[in-house]
Amino acid sequence: MTNRPIIYQLLPRLFSNSCPDPVSNGTLSRNGSGKLNDITPAVLKAVKELGITHIWYTGVIEHAHDADYTAYGIPRHNPHVIKGHAGSPYAITDYYDIDPDLAEDVPNRMQEFENLVKRTHKEGMKVIIDFVPNHVARQYASDSRPKGIEDLGHGDDREMFFKPSNNFYYITRQQFAPSEVDLGNGDDAYVEFPARASGNDCFTAFPGKFDWYDTVKLNYGVDYGDGTRHFDPVPDTWLKMLHILRYWASKGVDGFRCDMVHMVPLEFWQWAIANVKSHYPNVLFIAEIYDVALYRPFIFDGGFDYLYDKVTLYDTLRGVECHNTSAANITSCWQTVEGISGHMLNFLENHDEQRFASDFYAGDAERVRASLTVSATINSGAMMIYMGQELGERGMDAEGYSGVDGRTTIFDYWSVTTLRNWLDKGLCDGACNLELRNFYARLLTLCNKEKALREGRFFDLMYVNYQNPGLDPHRHYAYLRSTAEETLLIVANFSDHNSEIAVEIPRHAFNTLELPEGTVKATELLGGAKAVKQFSSTAPFTTEVPAHGAVIWKMQNNRISDPHAMPAKRKNCKKSTDK
Repeated sequence: MTNRPIIYQLLPRLFSNSCPDPVSNGTLSRNGSGKLNDITPAVLKAVKELGITHIWYTGVIEHAHDADYTAYGIPRHNPHVIKGHAGSPYAITDYYDIDPDLAEDVPNRMQEFENLVKRTHKEGMKVIIDFVPNHVARQYASDSRPKGIEDLGHGDDREMFFKPSNNFYYITRQQFAPSEVDLGNGDDAYVEFPARASGNDCFTAFPGKFDWYDTVKLNYGVDYGDGTRHFDPVPDTWLKMLHILRYWASKGVDGFRCDMVHMVPLEFWQWAIANVKSHYPNVLFIAEIYDVALYRPFIFDGGFDYLYDKVTLYDTLRGVECHNTSAANITSCWQTVEGISGHMLNFLENHDEQRFASDFYAGDAERVRASLTVSATINSGAMMIYMGQELGERGMDAEGYSGVDGRTTIFDYWSVTTLRNWLDKGLCDGACNLELRNFYARLLTLCNKEKALREGRFFDLMYVNYQNPGLDPHRHYAYLRSTAEETLLIVANFSDHNSEIAVEIPRHAFNTLELPEGTVKATELLGGAKAVKQFSSTAPFTTEVPAHGAVIWKMQNNRISDPHAMPAKRKNCKKSTDK
């Protein structure tokens, strides 16, 4: 049995930071940092209880920060090209090292990470880390690279904007001078000459403060001056990136969440993923991608196992929750990814997005049940939650560089109240929502416990319910997940009131999924209720669904009986699947 990946995204810097009173713009010495060693077997057991199969440890690779570790031989980073005191985890300063902020014993930081990998594996979960291929910090310099590996930029011809063998793009004869960004004065100043292109494809010496001015774009053989592509011979950047991927795979890392993959040539991914999997065949590659037109090429040509489904399902569910769109539009989400839905990674939160419970989104963590149920059960792909989401974290802190924006900062030293109180012997004292966490555990565990959710077929019921007075297509959504042995009817209620919903199920569904019709003893998997239900094309399936809630009714196909209902004729036909 192959499990669906159920992923828990966790920033160690924040996750285990116990500082009780962090201050805005606080330094490391004032606000502290979580440590890898604090992610203990007990903590990992509790995370696994949510139904988690993989933990994505975000921000573990050394990145720009203004803390001083020169006593350990780690160069000091200039604070003028760092966003926040803690810096962005996506401004990598050494691809071969662990961030020292996360270590109790800085000289043994790599050993502490390797021990965390072992602890995670011992608890039956797999490890995912970031691979950031498109850009690095402006002061990238690896002091931990293996012998024989040259640093990025070593040997570059800095007199050329583009050269196939260069690792960076150079804005020749111009000094780096971002607008509205203070680069300091005198000995404190950050000076870069010639300037290099910034990570968001900003090919100028004068990026703005909203550009990724803290990062430098890597050269994969594409000349952005004339659009030509130079992949033969294999570019030097390709070879260096492949070595980095294999380096971490050799340490027991089970997968990579790959940052902004569409900003790197597809040809690189096709080459690199195949090369990694030739040595480590079970390593997962997950793509952060925001262009639906590229989904299929990055799966079938690039070799990615899973892709973010942000611009279809996430955006639609957010629109439904915020009353900007109809629940009926969820149908277009699965239609857009039909045939590849098993490769989608669904989520309601991550470090880039606003918290569901924030004032900028739903404003109340209790409203999540409908959205979460659809996100977790609409297909057999991966599902991800973000640390604290399961506790109702609102993300409404003013942490510093990241102000009150509904997100949990990735740029600041900070402590997250809900996580801090939960980690303190699990006693939330009203600061986190344990009942909500129990709901997450029930639902996410079902994703692999129930075969119909793990690998079953999907059938959308909305097309026969648009004019059904017993179902509001703008606020209700219903569908089936089915195997030969069992069928699940899933109904989500996005409205503000409890609803008695009558779902019409067409004869076509019974024929397509080869299901019997009749009376059945059904169990509601989220709440545990049991009832005798009519599962038929001649009468609606009725169910109560709480406001902003969902139900999952399970029926055993071999227990459906009705002497007046003719069983569906079994035939060889093309089945609707998630795969």
